[in-house]
Amino acid sequence: MFDNLTDRLSGSLRKISGQAKLTENNISETLREVRMALLEADVALPVVKAFVENVRQKAVGQEVMRSLSPGQAFIKIVQSELEAVMGAAEPLELSGKPPAVIMMAGLQGAGKTTSVAKLARYLKEREKKSVMVVSADVYRPAAINQLETLAGEVDASFYPSSTDQDPVTIANNAVDDARRRFIDVVIVDTAGRMHVDEGMMDEIGRLNKAVSPNETLFVVDAMSGQDAANTAKAFSDALPLSGVILTKADGDARGGAALSVRHITGRPIKFLGVGEKTDALEVFHSDRIASRILGMGDVLSLIEDAEQKVDQKKAQRLTKKIKKGKKFDLEDFRDQLQQMKNMGGMGAMLEKLPGMGQYQEMAEKQMNDKSFGRMEAIISAMTPHERRYPDVISSSRKRRIANGSGVQMQEVNRLLKQHKQMQKMMKKMGSKGGMANMMRGMQGMMGGQGGPGGPGGPAGGAGGGMPPMGRR
Repeated sequence: MFDNLTDRLSGSLRKISGQAKLTENNISETLREVRMALLEADVALPVVKAFVENVRQKAVGQEVMRSLSPGQAFIKIVQSELEAVMGAAEPLELSGKPPAVIMMAGLQGAGKTTSVAKLARYLKEREKKSVMVVSADVYRPAAINQLETLAGEVDASFYPSSTDQDPVTIANNAVDDARRRFIDVVIVDTAGRMHVDEGMMDEIGRLNKAVSPNETLFVVDAMSGQDAANTAKAFSDALPLSGVILTKADGDARGGAALSVRHITGRPIKFLGVGEKTDALEVFHSDRIASRILGMGDVLSLIEDAEQKVDQKKAQRLTKKIKKGKKFDLEDFRDQLQQMKNMGGMGAMLEKLPGMGQYQEMAEKQMNDKSFGRMEAIISAMTPHERRYPDVISSSRKRRIANGSGVQMQEVNRLLKQHKQMQKMMKKMGSKGGMANMMRGMQGMMGGQGGPGGPGGPAGGAGGGMPPMGRR
């Protein structure tokens, strides 16, 4: 997400560095480029105008603090304004007598039903709530069946419904059943249309009044750009929306919806959908997103991902092993591949590391789900002795491994080379300045030359850094 905007802003903001003072003249060109970058990202025009003017007023004539260069001072102003445009993070309001009710609204195809399952999983795993889901979409039998299947995947209670029932009756009966069963939260999936129409709004308004939800969340496809904000405005005029879920954010290289929807609707973005799997839901934090946009990474979200999706016991065992000076073998490498896959792949991790976003696209090409599968197959074709002691793998063994895993011999060589690079990186991570060392190691794996050039650059080594795929 935000790839194009990050590239444009990074180039624009670098140009202002080296000045002794921020003035109208030396920031005007940068602001023009910032304006073009935002427009190309499909940010709504009123948002762009307000954003640029606010940055100008805060930047012009500001004396540069002793600890900052003018470029860094300007970036700080831009970052602060990005955070203001997207708004502060607001948690779900689930207080009061249970069950709390969450109603999902949005156009057809925006990802409502999948978002219901993702939110149910989030509430169960993160908030320790019992959850019931129900479909009030009586126009698409497939939507009811889909929700039932997803409810089974995330271990949520499913309240059955059918196309011959009234949506209001369905929702009221589900809430009553949840109350009798002492369930904490009911999530109501509603019908969508291909466009906003009067009949749709009347029905969803009637449903909203009947169940008086704690939260009415508008689900919108981030890839629809400025249209997402306009559609959100139509829904917010018809419904008492409490927040927004932006879906398909991982596929949106522009980011216009994220930067427009709060300004236009006055409602906070509460979650980002960042993939198809039921665990691909992130709490929206404007400060972290602003940091990502400016190429500064998002280490806090990376740590949270690691805590939620990584096998902590395996991570701790590997950390102890490396600290003791033992070698990182191919079985460890296979575990790490699996952990990276669980966290969305190498590209998703690099996006959240300071200064590493520029390697994200390259990483995704080199190490996607398909390549992970092939690499795991190669390692599985080895004997336990070969996995523990890779140095014994001769040409004849490589040939046997290639035949056993159905790949070419050069792929076996490539994997062994990547393992060597990872082995060196793991060794560096156990030393002082672990995070900085890890980033240098990742640059090596991606074929990077020199340091990242994004604004702010990589964070300095923060004493030890993160251990392999988990926290120390």
